[in-house]
Amino acid sequence: MARIFCVANQKGGVGKTTTCVNLAAALHLAGQRTLLVDLDPQGNATMGSGVDKRALEKSVYHLLVGLATLEEVRVQSESGGYDVLPANRDLAGAEVELVNLDNREKRLREALKGFDAEYDFVLIDCPPSLSMLTLNGLCGAHGVIIPMQCEYYALEGLSDLVNTIKKVHANLNRDLKIIGLLRVMFDPRMTLQQQVSAQLESHFGDKVFRAIVPRNVRLAEAPSHGMPGVVFDRGAKGAQAYMAFANEMIQRIRTL
Repeated sequence: MARIFCVANQKGGVGKTTTCVNLAAALHLAGQRTLLVDLDPQGNATMGSGVDKRALEKSVYHLLVGLATLEEVRVQSESGGYDVLPANRDLAGAEVELVNLDNREKRLREALKGFDAEYDFVLIDCPPSLSMLTLNGLCGAHGVIIPMQCEYYALEGLSDLVNTIKKVHANLNRDLKIIGLLRVMFDPRMTLQQQVSAQLESHFGDKVFRAIVPRNVRLAEAPSHGMPGVVFDRGAKGAQAYMAFANEMIQRIRTL
């Protein structure tokens, strides 16, 4: 049975897409069958996986509104080796159309049913907002991975996100839990980041992943080449951090 994880944070620019793409590629390199679901209308995870969002005939939009099956939408990332349910700007229209559909917050969960046996991991890249698309991701997942920078504003937004996850758990998805917090874009030279990191460890304990992703130019360059950072330059510090994170994820799901 596939373990479905939502990568979410309503704050923008915190590395959700970078985490999704690189974790998917690292899991594939570790021998895990992986599916990446792009729920962001910007389609950055799609492009970062080497899939041209402008050339798509079918996308996640068609899947959510019932115009296509998962098999019709699914493509493979040639550079990353994992499967992708791609997205483009069409997905922005789904926000409006989903309002009038039955089970609107569970459309993704229904679409993924029947494909459990094909994957070990399903990763859902959510948009930077608490929207109907993010709600679909949270309702379809077993757990949430929260990437965050070690900065003051990130701590402020974290409490809102945790409250939202609690509400979804109570009302819509009893399986949902926080899997862990991933510290990204970390610069150990900054005292504030060290302090916030220590606060996270003291407050959330083992919910904070041991892996820490540093600021890394090679990770930032990789999307322009249409490939995950762990494939673009496997020796880079950022790539090695995501490989360590993937191994930690594999170990962690055994205890869930």
